[in-house]
Amino acid sequence: MALTSLLSFFIVVTLLIRGLSAQLAGEQDFYWQDLQSQQQHKLQARTDCRVERLTAQEPTIRFESEAGLTEFWDRNNQQFECAGVAAVRNVIQPRGLLLPHYNNAPQLLYVVRGRGIQGTVIPGCAETFERDTQPRQDRRRRFMDRHQKVRQFRQGDILALPAGLTLWFYNNGGEPLITVALLDTGNAANQLDQTFRHFFLAGNPQGGRQSYFGRPQTEKQQGETKNIFNGFDDEILADAFGVDVQTARRLKGQDDLRGRIVRAERLDIVLPGEEEEERWERDPYSGANGLEETLCTAKLRENLDEPARADVYNPHGGRISSLNSLTLPVLSWLRLSAEKGVLYRNGLVAPHWNLNAHSIIYITRGSGRFQVVGHTGRSVFDGVVREGQLIIVPQNYVVAKRASQDEGLEWISFKTNDNAMTSQLAGRLSAIRAMPEEVVMTAYQVSRDEARRLKYNREESRVFSSTSRYSWPRSSRPMSYMPKPFEYVLDVIKSMM
Repeated sequence: MALTSLLSFFIVVTLLIRGLSAQLAGEQDFYWQDLQSQQQHKLQARTDCRVERLTAQEPTIRFESEAGLTEFWDRNNQQFECAGVAAVRNVIQPRGLLLPHYNNAPQLLYVVRGRGIQGTVIPGCAETFERDTQPRQDRRRRFMDRHQKVRQFRQGDILALPAGLTLWFYNNGGEPLITVALLDTGNAANQLDQTFRHFFLAGNPQGGRQSYFGRPQTEKQQGETKNIFNGFDDEILADAFGVDVQTARRLKGQDDLRGRIVRAERLDIVLPGEEEEERWERDPYSGANGLEETLCTAKLRENLDEPARADVYNPHGGRISSLNSLTLPVLSWLRLSAEKGVLYRNGLVAPHWNLNAHSIIYITRGSGRFQVVGHTGRSVFDGVVREGQLIIVPQNYVVAKRASQDEGLEWISFKTNDNAMTSQLAGRLSAIRAMPEEVVMTAYQVSRDEARRLKYNREESRVFSSTSRYSWPRSSRPMSYMPKPFEYVLDVIKSMM
């Protein structure tokens, strides 16, 4: 009897193990199928990367609003189509409000200058901020206004913004707020097409003055939009919100000529103290396992301008700070990452390539010379890039950067992978140094001494100081930017303290 019971027990356990294995195999198959479908969707945006010549890009369309302006880069440009991305720059004047909207693609937004507050409306999340909107003397008619969390941001911050979430921005500072954003239209989160779209919830996005450069007809057609309430019937809106028809009509903003950035003289929003919010978001989570972080409480901001945060630092060359899903877990959902670079005068970033991402580089300050080489060994870009310009470096293309000798160079690089990886051609961590001497000697037909010099002459890791009397061509020397050498000196002094 005992033997029969034991045998029955082993049979049941065996069946359970087989069932569990089949379930796990099914889940793995589903995971890999999902991953492959996402990769295929990602590749659809990158099927036309036969780029023979890169150019430094300027915005091609501008929308001027009551309290600022919005600029777009040419989304039909071959380089943007190759990377499957779009780029937009906003300039918001003090007390300016960028109206609520959502996008069809995840984005990384970098704060070039200024400060402000940002709202992100996440479906299903609690309204954790509240305030009493009635005067103190009239407590009997007390009314509590509740809303979702509002975040403060400042110069140097990166904001990670998932697709489809309602966003709004307000400049509560005393100077213009300038932001530049990369939108990954080739991301799996976007299942429409590769066209970048704004869906506005208020106002009249095409109100105000518009300027077109390069491809006016195509851009103009894309710019002729209204807010999403405009397409609904008045009665439907009135019934949905429980208001009268006249109020419902105001949702459409048909006669609103203020544009997409409007003036808000008084925007009374409850905010925690700046120091309190910094404590709230100071410690990043060590990993993302779905338990310690949800989208409602996820950290969406990180500052890359602090010199002490640098991942690579050379007191004679400059610094580089990187941001990926290991330091900001929400990026694993967006599948994007970023890198902030600062080069001192004549500093050099060693030639390198991105193993698993395109790199979209926006110049935030100064100027420098970029050289980019493709798989044929030919240069696809060799020129000076300046503040406000953007250049796209496709995956595996090799790029070298050098700051001008009259000023420094600063940039923000958006990358289309949440853990973008680079490989260098020179320096302590380079591919050349990792090869045996005999391989270097044979490959380049050099002597052993020359091979050793190629491998070991540069002990810096990635950012180099200049060892040559490099001279810029007189015609390409940038003259429009006033150098600020004292700021670079201060960075060096801070690093030594």
